[in-house]
Amino acid sequence: MEVSQNLIKIAREEVMKGITIVLPSLDPDEKLNMVVEGLLKEGFEDIVIVNDGSDEDHKGPFEEAAAHPEVTVLTHEVNKGKGRALKTAFAYIMENRKDVTGVVTVDGDNQHTPKDIKACAEKMAETGDVIFGCRNFNLPHVPKHNRMGNKITSVVLRLFCGIKLSDTQTGLRAIPFKHLEMMTKVRGERFEYETEMIFALKRDRIKFREVVIETVYIEENKSTHFHPVRDSFRIYGIIFSFMFSSAASCLVDYLIFTFLVFLLDQKVSRWIKLLCAVFPARAISSMFNYTLNRKAVFRSEAPMKQTLIRYYALCAVQTACSYGLVFLLSTLCDAGAALEVWLKVIVDVVLFMISFRIQQHWVFKQ
Repeated sequence: MEVSQNLIKIAREEVMKGITIVLPSLDPDEKLNMVVEGLLKEGFEDIVIVNDGSDEDHKGPFEEAAAHPEVTVLTHEVNKGKGRALKTAFAYIMENRKDVTGVVTVDGDNQHTPKDIKACAEKMAETGDVIFGCRNFNLPHVPKHNRMGNKITSVVLRLFCGIKLSDTQTGLRAIPFKHLEMMTKVRGERFEYETEMIFALKRDRIKFREVVIETVYIEENKSTHFHPVRDSFRIYGIIFSFMFSSAASCLVDYLIFTFLVFLLDQKVSRWIKLLCAVFPARAISSMFNYTLNRKAVFRSEAPMKQTLIRYYALCAVQTACSYGLVFLLSTLCDAGAALEVWLKVIVDVVLFMISFRIQQHWVFKQ
């Protein structure tokens, strides 16, 4: 039994030797070196800290950390954001740590315990997957805005993107070395980078899994540099863009649809009226929507011919579904023109969510 335990201990020590810790930091306090000390005690031997443009009053913690031979401090002269700091570290590691198993990204506010960091590193080494250290947001000590924000993001990503992840904003992530080059090309320079990373994993079909970690909030997370409004817009950028594109296109679609429905009401049969309203409206708005989605939302570099064919194939199916469902529901309700318009709104909201996922993962897939 003792021999077995010794072998396990040796194996774990070898895992720690193959891991580089990445720690981005802006204007840190004494907690930065509490993190460093905890990592060194846990057996980590290589820590890369990125000073992301901290002011002169906060240079001391970096100097104290750099005194450890296991610590390398990289410096941005001006603040460039957490996403850029992570990319800087990844690029440095690819150039100077070619033999490591992978990296573990850690926040510098001492909210990730050394034990949890080690658990994520070991799980990555064991599986070869990307590992997310996920907190439990149902605990009573979690600040309400953190609980609500994460739950909303989790629901949005699951509905729109098919991504099941309980903690979308965790800074504790273990990434195998083979994926670092891809990570340096992910969009985003600030907090939105962490969400874009999740999109990239989904897009490239890279396996990821969760490890449950301790949920620590120090002083209700007052030391965070996360700006609730500004950074939330960055995080939800791709979804907001898609919503804007769809809303603008829908405005054109609904104006034409409403005009034709009232113009033809009582003059032709219901199925002809809806046919003459739905299809012209969708045809006019679709080209505008396609252009916006390709250029501004998904920024696809896939061949235009391919995306155009796929887009209009989806558009045809979506239009047919819109027509069929509106006709069915209006017939069941014996609806007049006003109710038909509202039924179309309800139907198209459901089709909107389905369309987002299909466009992201098929139409404009890189």
